[in-house]
Amino acid sequence: MSLKFYNTLTREKEEFSPINKNEVSMYTCGPTVYNYPHIGNYRAYIFADVLKRVLSYSGYNVKHIMNITDIDDKTIRDSQKEKKSLKEFTEFYTEEFMKDIRSLNILYPTKFTKATDYIKEMVELIKRLLEKGFAYKSSDGSTYFDIKKFKEYGKLSRLVLEEQKENASNRIKTDEYEKENAQDFALWKAYDEKDGDVFWDTELGKGRPGWHIECSAMSMANLGEQLDIHTGGVDNIFPHHENEIAQSEGATGKQFVRFWMHNEWVLVDQKKMAKSLQNFYILKDLTQKGINPISYRFWLLMANYRTRVNFVWEALEGAETALKRLRRLYLELGEQTGKVNEGYQQKFKEYLEDDLDTPRALSVLWDVIKDEKVSPADRKATILDFDKVLGLGFENLKEETIPEEIHEIAMERQEARKNKDFKKSDELRDKINSLGYKIKDTSSGVKISKI
Repeated sequence: MSLKFYNTLTREKEEFSPINKNEVSMYTCGPTVYNYPHIGNYRAYIFADVLKRVLSYSGYNVKHIMNITDIDDKTIRDSQKEKKSLKEFTEFYTEEFMKDIRSLNILYPTKFTKATDYIKEMVELIKRLLEKGFAYKSSDGSTYFDIKKFKEYGKLSRLVLEEQKENASNRIKTDEYEKENAQDFALWKAYDEKDGDVFWDTELGKGRPGWHIECSAMSMANLGEQLDIHTGGVDNIFPHHENEIAQSEGATGKQFVRFWMHNEWVLVDQKKMAKSLQNFYILKDLTQKGINPISYRFWLLMANYRTRVNFVWEALEGAETALKRLRRLYLELGEQTGKVNEGYQQKFKEYLEDDLDTPRALSVLWDVIKDEKVSPADRKATILDFDKVLGLGFENLKEETIPEEIHEIAMERQEARKNKDFKKSDELRDKINSLGYKIKDTSSGVKISKI
């Protein structure tokens, strides 16, 4: 079976093949580093991580670029509030982001690109748009993209342009605007005193880039003028990705991205999790409750990436309990690693190749771990193979250190069982449970684990 992905551009599942036979070019819209990302934001990065892992699992070499937006309206506004330089302010939140993705077992991309490192490339791209007539300079010295000049504007978001271009005459320079409110967007923003010391002197004048041009410049500088896959959350479709298409294809005359792939929202009380609604959680909120961030990753994998999920603590706690059970069963398989079971592997691949069907892929994982017809060593090898995609950290699991006190009670219980003193045996089992451990009698001996 071949890889099939849902392409937002066509609204259909399509068979995937890259531009270059064995290499996939992939770009992910990364964080704007003005605060801690909330866990809803992290769904986009977990989704992109699983996608990249599936591509690698299928034999492709993936060249993956993720941007860091360290210059935009928000980073300037909030760095000034904290009376810090833009660089100092954004570097702090960049490092916090790096810590978070490590805790979520998200693989680093081939390269992180910071917007402030690509000003030259942005200027060159804007100059091309000016030369081709897609862009114009306004009276205040800013440069705008004329959406009326790009005939296919709206093809990603399915926005019907007609005469609804608003605010263009008022030159609203904000990076983000309301859905369905089509307007000429800023490519280069002329210097404003509110920007303080954040500006660049270029051929376009003194100023700074607009948000949308940043991703086009960074992706094309590293991956070329045509990309295989571009990922992001559904809230990026309009205006950000729509504007990326317009400015990129306006400059090159080529299709910018072949597959646009977007993950759905994480909801809270059936509303989108968002900083603006003050209904969000960050990863530290999870760890403060004693929940491993990998449990959040596991919870998200239980739903298709194109399905909205409603976050409640009970559901996350349930996912953590299930993951702990999986890990315990895995550790009980012993030290030896055998061969990957081809039958299970084929089923696992089929589900993932069908637009990253992680819920069904997880069902195969459960089937493997409980199938006593397959040797423990082969089950272990198969689980480790699956985890190359799932990223649940089985490879680094080690048998838990059980306190000596628990071992002593367990030995006393064994002695009681030998003497057929089952009342005492049950009492000792209850005592072990009360101390946070459970005991299991198996054909290969007694197994002790945390509850």
